[in-house]
Amino acid sequence: MSELVTGDAVVLGLRPAKLPSRALALAIDLVVVGTAFVLVSVGLAVATAGLDEAAFAAVSVATFLLVLVGAPIAVETLSHGRSLGKLACGLRVVRDDGGPIRFRHALVRGAMGVVEILMTLGVVAAVASLVSARGRRLGDVFAGTLVVRERLPAGRSATVPPPPPWLVGRFAGLDLSAVPDELWLAVRQYLTRMHQLDADVGRAMAGRLAGELSGWTGVPAPVGVPAAAYLAAVVNERQTRDAHRMFAASRAASGGSGSQGPQAGLPPGPGPAGGGTGVSEQPWGSGAAPGVPATHPVSVSPVRPAAAGGATAPGADPAPPPATGFAPPA
Repeated sequence: MSELVTGDAVVLGLRPAKLPSRALALAIDLVVVGTAFVLVSVGLAVATAGLDEAAFAAVSVATFLLVLVGAPIAVETLSHGRSLGKLACGLRVVRDDGGPIRFRHALVRGAMGVVEILMTLGVVAAVASLVSARGRRLGDVFAGTLVVRERLPAGRSATVPPPPPWLVGRFAGLDLSAVPDELWLAVRQYLTRMHQLDADVGRAMAGRLAGELSGWTGVPAPVGVPAAAYLAAVVNERQTRDAHRMFAASRAASGGSGSQGPQAGLPPGPGPAGGGTGVSEQPWGSGAAPGVPATHPVSVSPVRPAAAGGATAPGADPAPPPATGFAPPA
């Protein structure tokens, strides 16, 4: 199964759930909901023993809708996609863009679940999950959702290495909207496994991926920059944009409360958005062209305070003249 790819960034650590884990989570949920339905039905049968058949049928239908349909919808909405079974199996329902689901997503999933799970004993849902490339049932397709794994086995999670510090933020103006998801996945898989490849094979693969990526963006790769470093820098830029977008969405959902500013509340991470240390442990400079340094330090002239008596200290910018409204002759 491929990892989850969002509209403008790769969401790390999320993989579509497979059918066995989803079936186990569904079985747990059905046991819990079925037990609650039986208890509520017995209680209502005792309480409405004096009603006629029509009233008893109405109460039974209302109980079915509230317990077997309404309860799962409410649980998924309030828990943001984590029912009891999914919580036990380490699964979660998210939107196609990786964000948390809302009431309308849970409502569509619950309504379709009556048909493909309850009325067909899960046969339709199982067939749809097997046919779908990401294991989605019909409710997920119509709701625009996906069930992902939140807990991965030890050693399975792989992170993309950070780019060289001198490439961080260099591709901020690059248009990444036209790059297909398949290419992003190929680039990510290469970056996470490039140290396991043969040197010649890795260089050839990095050059091919860099050429495809520059073709989709319309901007050629910088001359003298190693292809692997270029790929890592572009992926880092994509992750930075995703962090900004997810933070803006969370602020909008919470009513804009909290600290102000585009960088407020962002989690630490690589790149300018994460406030990283700026030190790369990857040997990016080993593949650079001759004459191209591995790092490009930037010198910043410190601002020196003015000396006593109003004189300007050496190296400091001269103070602007006071605004008197009089223009000296040319």
